[in-house]
Amino acid sequence: MDLTALPVVGALLHAGADLLAALTASLEPFAGSFSAALAVIALTLAVRVLLVPLSVLQVRAERDRRRLAPQLAALRRRYGRDRERLQRAVQELYASERVSPLAGCLPVLAQAPVVSLLYTLFTHASIGGVANTLLEATLVGVPLAQSLVVTVTSPLWVHAWVVLVLLAVLAVVVEASRRSNTRWNPTDPVDQDVPGAAAAASVGRIAPFVTVVFAAIAPLAAALYVVTSAVWALGERAVLRRALDRTAG
Repeated sequence: MDLTALPVVGALLHAGADLLAALTASLEPFAGSFSAALAVIALTLAVRVLLVPLSVLQVRAERDRRRLAPQLAALRRRYGRDRERLQRAVQELYASERVSPLAGCLPVLAQAPVVSLLYTLFTHASIGGVANTLLEATLVGVPLAQSLVVTVTSPLWVHAWVVLVLLAVLAVVVEASRRSNTRWNPTDPVDQDVPGAAAAASVGRIAPFVTVVFAAIAPLAAALYVVTSAVWALGERAVLRRALDRTAG
């Protein structure tokens, strides 16, 4: 079953295609052949601006978990190997302090529909029976609908450097974000006793680097979104953390 044929999905795809086409047309007089790629970047920045309130909640939750670290350590010492009792105590502490262990996932979850939309827009030859003109857009000779994997195995392989540069930038940003997170909010082993926290921590360590793999196999348009969003997130989190620390001080 083709999900794009569903009325709701089809309407969203048409709206997304129309929005990108309009942005591309408005940028073309100034950006020329870069207009489509810049339209994707503009869309990314617009989404990130809308998600700033969620990012604030995310950083506040990180700060609160850091603040609760001594209490969590005390609970671990108190209940020792009684994992069930420890889990209940930790849950009660988080509930009483109104801290959500999952708050850090909110910006990522909120962006998932947009990334899915871009991925779909640049992987379908037609939308609702209408030819998808977005597939004609390129960036330095590489179609925005083409991934690195496809590019290096096609006659356009000489232009693969464009995607490789993007992936290199993404890898650097991901590593910088990981180190920043470790410095600002060191992982406390007590958090592993929160129900689901161990799995979430494991995913949290791996997931950022999975985005590099995704960017390599996804259409270039989706890779542009991921890279732009990652760069924004790195700068945004640094600003928010500094602001919250200043307020707390």
